Amino acid sequence: MLLRMKMSLFKTGTRLLPLLVSVVFLSPIAVISQTNVEDITCQDGNGEYKTEFSTGITVDVGPIRKGEFAERACSAKLSLKGQEVSVADDASEIGVDVLGADLGFGRPVVAFQVDKSGSGSNRTYQIYSLTKPAHLLYALSGGDSYSASDTDVDGRVEIWTDDAAAVDGFEGVPKGSFDFAPTVVLRFEKRRFVNVGSEFVSHYDALISKTRAQVTQSDLDQFKKSDGRQSGKLLLAAEDLHREMRTKISILEIVWEYVYSGREQKAWSVLNEMWPAADAGRIHSAISDLHNRGILRNLDRSRETSPHKKHAKIYDAIVNSDVVSGFSPYGGAPLPAHTESLVVQPKSILLRRPPPSPDGPVPSANETIELVVDAAGKVRSATTIGGTDKPLVNASSGWHFVPAFRDGLPVACRFRLSVWALK
Repeated sequence: MLLRMKMSLFKTGTRLLPLLVSVVFLSPIAVISQTNVEDITCQDGNGEYKTEFSTGITVDVGPIRKGEFAERACSAKLSLKGQEVSVADDASEIGVDVLGADLGFGRPVVAFQVDKSGSGSNRTYQIYSLTKPAHLLYALSGGDSYSASDTDVDGRVEIWTDDAAAVDGFEGVPKGSFDFAPTVVLRFEKRRFVNVGSEFVSHYDALISKTRAQVTQSDLDQFKKSDGRQSGKLLLAAEDLHREMRTKISILEIVWEYVYSGREQKAWSVLNEMWPAADAGRIHSAISDLHNRGILRNLDRSRETSPHKKHAKIYDAIVNSDVVSGFSPYGGAPLPAHTESLVVQPKSILLRRPPPSPDGPVPSANETIELVVDAAGKVRSATTIGGTDKPLVNASSGWHFVPAFRDGLPVACRFRLSVWALK
């Protein structure tokens, strides 16, 4: 049974076209089947989202219109009592990443991913204040995508992105040929963004381990006999040339994940083990230059970070009580429960569900899923109640919510919602 809300942060509901759904969780949620997993609110003039925040500022994303007709472009704006702030007025794609969360600025914000070209590359991440007057707080560029979340549920929100623009054309390799660009994790602290990748070594290590598994010893031995530049290879068979290039790409990806997670000494050690000795000095300098001129070039990279052991409280909205429990994302023992003031439940921004597999079971008409949503409105865990719909659980990892609020501040919350698939 869901809690009835004592207060509301919104004065109006939201209206969305078929890509998106947003309603209060006192009734079931309709989740649209989609094959596109991008977190995009409006794409090529399709999709819209509009709501008014408690401060009176309206967030409006949707197609550009001329008369009654929508053009194949999107716009986003913030408005308050007739005054408007334009976020983007002619973009191919606009996504609302967070709404109402505090990304470290000490106030609720709305953050947009904006892609003007529609190429899916080098999006900008624009963070606007939701307090009066609405205005741009910060803009990031250089990454292909951005996602804010309280990753380890410790009460601090990180922005996950990549250094995609910097690696495009690196060593003559187009960005699309890399499996992934260097991972970048940022947090806003003391009026500036800082690089906190070293706090999430396990994420980098998972990518490194997966990439290492793709490199066989024979491929590595063959690559180490090359000059490292892949020059003068016209006499090689196409298959051998491709294999050698894939080995080179994998080594670059392994090394830069060590560099971007703050382990440069380890990075250079691995480079010396895997790269042709005669070319190691050159590629070392090239990777260092890539790191220095990329998305981190204007950010603080000098701060030493240390593990933050505090875990945020997870407010329980499943039963009619205001019990709060501690939560450890790594399975640690919960903190003692105690009584606090009631919380305002999360509200949906973006919900999508993959279509059922032709060979798989048909999802039931109504399902209940239990979620833990962090203070940035992102799903940290999900389980179905009395069901085994794994695709639904997997899809929930990309859902976006306005976070729960307690005493006007965003908090993590555990709650349940009912879903059904629109036909």
